[in-house]
Amino acid sequence: MSAQPTLAALRGFHCEHTPSKSRILALVHHREGPASLQAVLTCRQPELAQRAVGILQQAIGASTEAWKPEPLEKLCVQLPDAPASSLRSAARHALAGVWPMLPGSFLKWEQIADGVDEDVDEGSDADAVTRALRTPKDARLVDLAGTVVRVATLREFHVHDQQAVLKAARSAGWEPLPSEAPEDDDPQDVVGAVMWLGESDREIEGADTVKDASQGLKLRTENGHELANWSEEPVVVDFGVGWRHKAAVRRGEPAVRSAEEKTPDFAALFPMEMPHCDDPECENEQCQWQLTPRTADVLYAELCVLADQAYDDSEELGDRTVVPDEHDGTWGVFACLPKLTFAADLQWRRRFARAADDLAGDLERGQWPEPTCTAEELVLHLAIRDAADREVEGDAAGDHGKLPIHRDDYDFGMCSEVFFQDTDVLMLYNARFDGIEDPDGETNQHMGIGDLRAAAWFEPFLNVQARVPHRGFRR
Repeated sequence: MSAQPTLAALRGFHCEHTPSKSRILALVHHREGPASLQAVLTCRQPELAQRAVGILQQAIGASTEAWKPEPLEKLCVQLPDAPASSLRSAARHALAGVWPMLPGSFLKWEQIADGVDEDVDEGSDADAVTRALRTPKDARLVDLAGTVVRVATLREFHVHDQQAVLKAARSAGWEPLPSEAPEDDDPQDVVGAVMWLGESDREIEGADTVKDASQGLKLRTENGHELANWSEEPVVVDFGVGWRHKAAVRRGEPAVRSAEEKTPDFAALFPMEMPHCDDPECENEQCQWQLTPRTADVLYAELCVLADQAYDDSEELGDRTVVPDEHDGTWGVFACLPKLTFAADLQWRRRFARAADDLAGDLERGQWPEPTCTAEELVLHLAIRDAADREVEGDAAGDHGKLPIHRDDYDFGMCSEVFFQDTDVLMLYNARFDGIEDPDGETNQHMGIGDLRAAAWFEPFLNVQARVPHRGFRR
């Protein structure tokens, strides 16, 4: 099995020009070693290379809604097939903000010899240029002209073979703290050994990775941000409540709700009107179906779980294709989608996760969840399915049990009837309708279905209000 590429943070694109050709290079940062330049493509026309760099720079960090592919495609027409393909691939990575680095294509920290070359003349022009480009040690955020990004990482390891971990750490150059220094419950400084080995993304012998997540924040002085070394307040990062905990709570399993976990007040957001009679055929407004606080609470929880699962799975899966036999039961969300989405990239999967967040946001504002695109339609179908499969009996305890009771509670069949304009997207699961997603297909046009290809799943419906295009991602 070939080694998976390291996903590095993408910082920018640059050109290198020679009399015979021009090369485009990507500047990337990664945890395993120093920043490096990765080759993107080579072409003979320097003006085309410069245009390509400009387009790629615009793609970095841009939301897909704001990204306009037309300039890219016009440029690709002027390039040979190979560099054009490389340029399209680079644009996809730029939109995702990451760059895949194959093993051996970058330098690792352990490959760099310790020590400083004492023969370097600190007064040389080269040294002056280096000092000008680097960060002053005593700088505050306002003093720095470039972008400052804070990255917080959460990693958890289960040490199942303590001696193997200690041996691996010593082999890597680690030395344990003196015997009097470690805590009473860690006399061999296992924590120090794991921290030492955890600096790289390699597997730790004798330990399994339980959690590996990170959050990024662009520091802005106008938002009151400051560098950690100058911060007057502790730097605190909230990775949120675990999605497995949320799922356990909603299934009625014994789990303690965190004090930080805030659930919307659905009793206030969705005030109920009690039916004025028991006749199910009554057409009085009070007797019409209602989205009750209990139904909204359960549906909200399932959307949150779906979003967290999709974010987690997208980080692990990256741009790899989902293989049903291999990934069933592993990728909780993406293996459950129609097969035409299996080859989607990282950015597509992150947008799918955000679709669940967007629908949960509707409920947080006291609104019915209204799908604004195909992706949101399928997310809501999955959430309703999961909500209907959940054991309702477990809801008597906790905050959910305090919500008022109504005869329409947990009527997820009605949710499916009233929340959707149509159920065309579900046809993608039926092999009889293979090819139905193509808007140019005869059956598609006859039924007036529209574009259900994966690339169009986030195109806003024309008859609903679209989401704010620059809303970003929760994580």
